[in-house]
Amino acid sequence: MNNNLLNIRNLSIDFFTSRGRLKAVRNVDLSVPSGKIVGLVGESGCGKSTLAFSIVQLLSQNANVRSGVINFEGRDILKVSRAELRAIRGNRISIVFQDPLTSLNPILSIGTQMIDIQHRVNLSKADKRKRAVKMLTQIGIPDAEQRLSNYAHQFSGGMLQRISIAMALMVEPSLLIADEPTTALDATLEAQIIDLLRELQLKFNCSILYVSHHLGVIAELCDNVVVMYAGTVVEEGTVRDIFHRASHPYTKALVECDPARIEKKTRNLPTIPGEIPDLVQLPSGCIFKNRCPSVFERCYNHAPSSHQLSETHFIKCFLLESGGRA
Repeated sequence: MNNNLLNIRNLSIDFFTSRGRLKAVRNVDLSVPSGKIVGLVGESGCGKSTLAFSIVQLLSQNANVRSGVINFEGRDILKVSRAELRAIRGNRISIVFQDPLTSLNPILSIGTQMIDIQHRVNLSKADKRKRAVKMLTQIGIPDAEQRLSNYAHQFSGGMLQRISIAMALMVEPSLLIADEPTTALDATLEAQIIDLLRELQLKFNCSILYVSHHLGVIAELCDNVVVMYAGTVVEEGTVRDIFHRASHPYTKALVECDPARIEKKTRNLPTIPGEIPDLVQLPSGCIFKNRCPSVFERCYNHAPSSHQLSETHFIKCFLLESGGRA
């Protein structure tokens, strides 16, 4: 706990919709240790991005944080003033979004944006420009001095994501949130971005919360992994815990669906049968019961609590509490 940069406890977030209150995140605990990379993984719609955006209060207007604490560097983000939040956002915490074309301004040059993002740094404009050139060089952009005058549409997707990462790290944050930054890239560029993130994380000694549904990236990059399903955490542990000792039926199914694990040529990729439950009308019992191959009677009436398998490995499943017996 003392070594954690970020501690989220009992966080619940609802969205008010025309159908009623959608319970997107429920009673979530998550920790990001100092200097470590934590992966947040799960199917689309499991609440990963909602959880990540709540850390810097970038939720939509119909969102409501029903309960919880988001403790960052000793302060509860949910209780700080707007001025304090502005001082934290883009300074102590930076974000890299999925699509750099939507996060970069198309009518301002890259150089202007890289200089503007340093507005809290007490340097001259010329020195800020030099820092921008140095950062572009570090991330592998050729002719960095000349390319500062280019606009977003003049760069490839991979270069734009590199620039987004560079801008996020120029302010030397203690926490970088990366929301599926390689989704729109091909496998080669994805590998380059992962290598770049690892290199820059070591250089700046920051922590990273990496949101993804790509298990291969999580295994390659992260130190710890948190598995979410339908708005709640079902398993968490080190990378070795999750990929070599996966214990929750959902985590096992996710790992088995990884195409990299397929040994024989096949036309049919493995899938998890069924769908994520309706988060407006939550079912009773275990949230995964309708898709679980190991379901038994107790799962239909009670929700499992967290069960500790080791010092680093936690799971919410009755199979570990009762040996699979009701």
